[in-house]
Formats: sequence, C-alpha cells, structure tokens
Amino acid sequence: MAILYALVARGSVVLAEFSATSTNASVIARQILEKIPGNTDAHVSYSQDRYIFHVKRTDGLTVLCMADEVAGRRIPFAFLEDIHQRFVRNYGRAVHSAQAYGMNDEFSRVLSQQMEYYSNDPNADRINRLKGEMSQVRNVMIENIDKVLDRGDRLELLVDKTANMQGNTFRFRKQARRFRSTVWWRNVKLTAGLILLLLVIVYVVLAFVCHGLTLPGCLK
Repeated sequence: MAILYALVARGSVVLAEFSATSTNASVIARQILEKIPGNTDAHVSYSQDRYIFHVKRTDGLTVLCMADEVAGRRIPFAFLEDIHQRFVRNYGRAVHSAQAYGMNDEFSRVLSQQMEYYSNDPNADRINRLKGEMSQVRNVMIENIDKVLDRGDRLELLVDKTANMQGNTFRFRKQARRFRSTVWWRNVKLTAGLILLLLVIVYVVLAFVCHGLTLPGCLK
C-alpha cells in the first residue's frame, strides 16, 4: 500500500487521522506540524527512513500523508488535494472552530477509503497523469505567449488585425444585403412582367374569340 497514514489539521490541532499500519507516523506527523511556520501555504515533503511525509497547507488547513518512497510525489499530492477539497466541502467554516478530533469519527473513514483508492486503483494514476498533461499544455501555451512578446510583436498590431477582420466582415454583410435586395427587385420585376404578359395573352385570346365567333355576347 503506497499511502500508509494521513491526517487533517488546523495548525497543530489534529481534526481527523487514519493509519493503515502500526507505526510512529502519528508522532512524526505532529513534529512536522510544529515545524511548518505560521499559516504560510506550503507543499513540502520530509524524508524519514524509507518513508516520505508529504504536506499540503492551504488557508491554515494542513493535509498530511506518509507514503512509501517508491510512490513518488504525484499520487500522494493528488491524494492530499482530493482530501483537502472533500474536507472543506463537508465541513466549511466549522474547520476554523472545531475541537481536536472533532471530525475524526466520520472523516477517518473517508481517509481510509481514499488511501485505499490512491494506493491500489490504477485509475487514480491515469487521472493524475491526465491532470499533469493538461497542466503541461497550459504551461506550453503560456510559454508560447511569452515568446511572442519577446519577439517584439505588439499588442496594437493584434488589435489592428482584429479591427481589420471586423471591418471586412461588416463590408461583406453590407454587400450581401445589397445583393439580396437586388435579386429581390429583379424577381419582383420578372414576376410583374410575367403577369402583364399573361394578361395580354388572355386579352388577345378573348378578342380573337369574340371577333371570330358569332356569340350573343359579342354582337352589338
């Protein structure tokens, strides 16, 4: 099992903890809590024999775990991030006023479950690797932007290019409206011409019939 021990603390006050094996991890963890200065946010690791204590402190809340040194850093810190989010989501402002071990009965089970997941489930490493790759893509994008700025490309030029594109779009739409109007009028004229031609043909036919046949209605 990669992660063997974990706790959540406010300063040096332990709010919940769980150990998967019998060790002196709890004693060492409290020494580490005393060593971390003030409420400064921190992501640090401490070596003890073949074990590594990983610590994440954010906004005064500390999440700590002890893992085998072969576990590396990605999985333990992903575990710490997960535990921090779950703890804050479950308890909110109560974190700032809770007594020692105030959440232990309930949250120690969460620690146990997540330790088991991050230690043994291969999906945990796939998810964390994906998160790491996404972070690398973000860093590359930022690096590329920095390179553009280093080359001397001015922001004003980018704005000018955008303005030109908007102007071209406006002209295209205006021309499109003008073309549609022209086609519409052309269709109207064509339709009117066809109607007029049809009326002339009807008139001619009726005149021919009236003059060519001796119908009562055609006699004077």
